[in-house]
Amino acid sequence: PFPSWTMAGEAKAKKAAKALATGTKSKRSKKIRKSTKFHRPKTLVLQREPKYSRRSVPRVNKLDQYQILKYPLTTESAMKKIEDNNTLVFIVDTRASKSKITEAVRRMYEIKTAKVNTLIRPDGLKKAYVRLTTDYDALDVANKIGII
Repeated sequence: PFPSWTMAGEAKAKKAAKALATGTKSKRSKKIRKSTKFHRPKTLVLQREPKYSRRSVPRVNKLDQYQILKYPLTTESAMKKIEDNNTLVFIVDTRASKSKITEAVRRMYEIKTAKVNTLIRPDGLKKAYVRLTTDYDALDVANKIGII
C-alpha cells in the first residue's frame, strides 16, 4: 500500500545509518607490483581540431604529369623498341614510380599501358620503357607526339 518512493527513501536511510556506524573510509589493500618497470597508463588521445590552418596555402603537387615525363628518347634502340615491341621510351623524373609513370602517360597521351619497366642510367637519369596495350600502336602514338 505504500508508494514506491517511500521504499527508496527507507533504503537510503538504512544505507546512511550503516555508513554512520561503520564509517565510509574502509582500509584499502595496497596494490602489489610484480614488475620493476612503471608504464604510464594510456589515456584518451583526442584528434586535433585546429581553429585555423597553420599553412596559408595547400602544398602543390610537385610531381604532376608534366614533371614526371621529361622527354621521349629518340635513339636508334628506342626506335627499334617502338617498331618491334610496341614500346615507347621516356626519360622520367627519378622520384616517379611505375604507377605514377603509367598515370602520367595516360593523362598526357590518352593511351593505356600494358606495363612499365624502369632503370636508372649511369648518368643518373631514369629511363622508362612504356609498353602499350595491343589496341594502341606505338608508331601512331610516336607520330602524334612528334618523335618520328
